[in-house]
Amino acid sequence: QVQLVESGGGLVHTGGSLRLSCAASGRTFSSYVMGWFRQAPGKEREFVAAISESGTRTDYTDSVQGRFTISRDNAKNTVYLQMSSLKPEDTAIYYCAATSAWGQRRSGGYAYWGQGTQVTVSS
Repeated sequence: QVQLVESGGGLVHTGGSLRLSCAASGRTFSSYVMGWFRQAPGKEREFVAAISESGTRTDYTDSVQGRFTISRDNAKNTVYLQMSSLKPEDTAIYYCAATSAWGQRRSGGYAYWGQGTQVTVSS
């Protein structure tokens, strides 16, 4: 099992940047594909980005491609989401999650979840 704790959320103006972190417990972090999801009020949780176990592969939803960067440091058991050129529509609770299979974009495909961190982008 792995436990996940997100941090780094906050309030930022349109065009600003934030870096989210997700710290994982356990010695098997490097064996998991890690993903970021987000959920805005009244909307379903949606896939944002994923990174493979070694960090060599990444996947992004179209709306964040070129603005967000996912990365990981397996020595620190941490996955990051660098967010730039933020827009009001990026406002949501952001969750990190872990799965054993690459290519998962559905939330149901992830077994472990953090508690989420709020990101608010003001216009």
